[in-house]
Amino acid sequence: MKKRNIVVANWKMNPETLEEAKKVFNGANASTEIKGAFTGEISVEMIKNLSAKFVIVGHSERRAMGESNEIVRKKLQITFNTGLTPILCIGEKERDKEGTHLAFIKNQIKECLADLHKKYLVGIIIAYEPIWAIGKSYKEAMSPTDIHVIVLYIRKVLAEICGRDIANSAKILYGGSVESQNALEILEIGNVEGFLVGHASLKPEEFKEILQTADVKK
Repeated sequence: MKKRNIVVANWKMNPETLEEAKKVFNGANASTEIKGAFTGEISVEMIKNLSAKFVIVGHSERRAMGESNEIVRKKLQITFNTGLTPILCIGEKERDKEGTHLAFIKNQIKECLADLHKKYLVGIIIAYEPIWAIGKSYKEAMSPTDIHVIVLYIRKVLAEICGRDIANSAKILYGGSVESQNALEILEIGNVEGFLVGHASLKPEEFKEILQTADVKK
């Protein structure tokens, strides 16, 4: 079976109209609750009824609003129980020469996956999004070589926590100033299996080029 790269469009609170949305496609973020009086939240059942199959969980913007690793773990469990596929987002706010950002990433993975049954974790999708790289141009973004180092580290952490089989089966995506100009290098050198795309996913032609790159490089 051919390798399939995954490209996720994170539209945030855009676009403004249905017609604009139809030019690309839609996506959503999930709540920790199934139903009830939770204004502004979207339940996994709602997402499932819209025929969606994937859910972004633990995005940096949600974490900045106070979403803890414990909440992310709860969302992962609910998503798995509903039969949807979560995309777990992890990533550090800043890097340092001492490497404390590596410990931060390890702790995110460990706490988010705590006590989840291993049957759910086979083929888990993890989107690495270094917060400090978000919103920059592709020239200022994280280098493909540095991305490769982090990908290897994430698999190492997964192997320690969940076992080598799960680590090898995981699909690791990259998010953080992905554009058509750096997409191919990130796939080739960064050794990722797709992207979590932010602002570029709102530009139809730009996003089309990223999709074509991911489709060719398998």
